[in-house]
Amino acid sequence: MKLGFVSGIALVALATLSLAWVRKDASAAAPAPIKIGVGGPMTGTNAVFGAQMRNGVEQAVRDINAGGGILNRKLSIEIGDDAGDPKQGAALAKKFVADHVSFVIGHFNSGASLPASSIYADNNILDITPAATNPQMTERGLRTVFRTCGRDDQQAGVAAKFLAGRDTKRIAIVHDKTTYGEALAEATRKELAGLGLKEVLYDGVDRGEKDYSSLITKLKTANVDVIYWSGPPSEAALIIKQMRDQGVAAFMLASDAIAGDTFTTIGGDAIEGTYMTFPSDPRDRPEAAKAVSAFKAKSIDPETYTLYAYAAVEIIKQAAEQAKSLDPIEIAKLMHSGPHFATVLGDISFDTKGDITRPDYTVFIWKKGSDGKISYNPLQP
Repeated sequence: MKLGFVSGIALVALATLSLAWVRKDASAAAPAPIKIGVGGPMTGTNAVFGAQMRNGVEQAVRDINAGGGILNRKLSIEIGDDAGDPKQGAALAKKFVADHVSFVIGHFNSGASLPASSIYADNNILDITPAATNPQMTERGLRTVFRTCGRDDQQAGVAAKFLAGRDTKRIAIVHDKTTYGEALAEATRKELAGLGLKEVLYDGVDRGEKDYSSLITKLKTANVDVIYWSGPPSEAALIIKQMRDQGVAAFMLASDAIAGDTFTTIGGDAIEGTYMTFPSDPRDRPEAAKAVSAFKAKSIDPETYTLYAYAAVEIIKQAAEQAKSLDPIEIAKLMHSGPHFATVLGDISFDTKGDITRPDYTVFIWKKGSDGKISYNPLQP
């Protein structure tokens, strides 16, 4: 009896030890997940766009992990808030470096993206922004920096040609004094000059302003017939409402930053008839249908930059598999070499700077649909 009891204990101990070794072996066989950072304005005036980026990356990672990950490695996400501020953007980049993040999708604001991207490049982190359009993002020769969106100078060219084609005579250019807003305003000013047009007013306003009486007085004095705006949606909507309240009939052509529900929520009926330069809506692409359905199943509308962020993760997966490597430097080399990647945005390839090789902007008009809701629609030629 005692011998049997001891033998039983020995068997239990042996089984426990064997199970421990199995768990240890399983743990050793499962490599650590690949860390992807999402850097953007999760708080502040642009938080809606930070949420879009987060939604896009989270869904892409879910879909990729469900298919086995990248080169048999699963992905994990680290979310970081830069609040749209350059200093916070740099601080977040340093945190991602310390946390051994390999890839970053971000940032949103050009002001935060520029300093952050330098830190990523210095630390061999692959950075793909779905939204930062400042040309300097890719003009600095940083080998690991890319974007799935277009550039300010491309957008400015489309805006200038549109204004020239409408025979506008008295153009005001107004920006929000940010890195993004001022750079795009300057680029549009330059493109207009190349077409023989000169603005009658060039001005900047402080972000977060509520009363635009001073600006509207200037618009009246200059007798403008169009205001070109490069800045966020809330300020754009308030400017239009206050223009109409004060009898200014000039129309607005705005940049891509106004896309989204914020513009209509604040502006209401006053914003109908506003024009905007923006890429064609990726939600309408057949390549995006499966992803769009997945978002809608979670009651998420993948508007604006959601699918641009989703595509960035798709590109990382395909580039890594083509390079047969998870080394960001090797992946970046392959991306610069010009292969095409199949994404929810359609086929994308990059030039040697890290810019997409296809045109990305067209003109939209905000108008009321049959459902009574005001939204942006492609301008019919």
